[in-house]
Amino acid sequence: MDPAAPLLFFDSGVGGLSVLGPTRALLPTAPIVYAADSAAFPYGTRSEDEIAERVPELLRRLVEAYRPRLAVIACNTASTIALDHARAALDLPLVGTVPAIKPAAEQSKSRVIGVLGTPATVRQPYVDDLAARFAADCTVIRHGSPELVQLAEDKLAGEAVSVDAVRAAIAQMTEAPGAGGMDVMVLACTHFPLLADEIAAAFPGIAQVDGGPGIARRVAHLTTGQPWPDQVPPGTAVFTAPPRPSLYRALEGFGLAVIEGI
Repeated sequence: MDPAAPLLFFDSGVGGLSVLGPTRALLPTAPIVYAADSAAFPYGTRSEDEIAERVPELLRRLVEAYRPRLAVIACNTASTIALDHARAALDLPLVGTVPAIKPAAEQSKSRVIGVLGTPATVRQPYVDDLAARFAADCTVIRHGSPELVQLAEDKLAGEAVSVDAVRAAIAQMTEAPGAGGMDVMVLACTHFPLLADEIAAAFPGIAQVDGGPGIARRVAHLTTGQPWPDQVPPGTAVFTAPPRPSLYRALEGFGLAVIEGI
């Protein structure tokens, strides 16, 4: 294994940074390529067929260009729809992102949990299966919020995001029939942990659970024993459409100093 071979993180936008962050903490000198399909953002409002076709093809191009040792689909929507398609198309380890329903159910005392994602994610049969397997004794309230995805993008771009706006984007879930007593909220979109502070302020009695730390541990496990550079190399951010220049400072905060297009 070449020490310079990167980890590839893939999302429709900047949400996957919430997965990159904990991975950096475990593997601090890992070379990183972060790819955002900004030309098709947001995935959560697109059709399943479009995502199932687009994601494997774009990942194939990224793998050819950057030769990663492992790829992470750091997007719940893309993972729940296209993970199997991508695994069939690629010959390298591929880690997906799925809603953290199991740990949420383990943590809940009231047995009422929320699954907050994109419209595309929360309607997937994969989520039905997770709820049946790991939260059968829970009331599971689902809500898809494309507005919250955009608020996360805005926050990373340096724009002010109010607690009231975040509350309004989530209120339909917490006010749904049967939602009384909800004590755990699954952040089933990688964008949403970027708004963890605002969500906590809006709903102080509800704990948040997301998959980022678990994915980081999985990546560290799959790369156990592999060589890494001695120094932290500059990371690369790749976009399918030009990003907002106001995002550059946030990307630099995650070690992504090189901006490219594909």
